[in-house]
Amino acid sequence: MKEAKLQEELFIEYLGRCKNLVFKIARMYCANEEDRKDLVQDIIVQLWKSFPKYNDEYAISTWTYRIALNVSISFLRKSRTKQRVMEDFQQHPGILYVDENVTDERLEYLYQFVGQLKPVDKAIMILYMEGCSQKEISSVMGMSETNVSTRKNRIHSKMKTFFETVKL
Repeated sequence: MKEAKLQEELFIEYLGRCKNLVFKIARMYCANEEDRKDLVQDIIVQLWKSFPKYNDEYAISTWTYRIALNVSISFLRKSRTKQRVMEDFQQHPGILYVDENVTDERLEYLYQFVGQLKPVDKAIMILYMEGCSQKEISSVMGMSETNVSTRKNRIHSKMKTFFETVKL
C-alpha cells in the first residue's frame, strides 16, 4: 500500500513537470477542444500505465514524448477512421433513419412488456423476437435448451396475462 502511494505521489510530481509538454502535443494533433481534452486524458492514462516501467537510462522528457506522440498518432488514426465512417453514413442518410413517428399501439405495449422483464428474460425475448432458434438462444445465453424453453414458456404466460389486461 505504501509503495502504491509513493508511486502515485511520484507520478503526480512528474505530471506537474511534464504537463506543458503533454498539452503542447495534444494541441498540435487536435484543433477541436473536446478532442484535445480526450487526447490529453488518453496520454495521461498511458503515462500512468507505463510509469512503473520507466527506464531511467532515458531522459524523462524523451520517454514522455515517445508515449505522448504514439498515443496522439493512434488517436488521430481512430479519429480519421471515425470521420470516414461518418462521411459514408452522411452519403446514405436513410441508412440509420428509423421513423419513430409511426406508432403501432401493439408494438408499444410489447416494448412496455419486454421492458418489465428481468435482464435474462429480456435477452431471451429479444433473441426470440429476432427469430433466433432455441439452440442459438441457448448458445448466446450460455444455458441449456431446456432452460431456454422453460423461460420462454413462462415469459409467454406472463405476456398473455399482460395483453389480456391491456385488452387491445
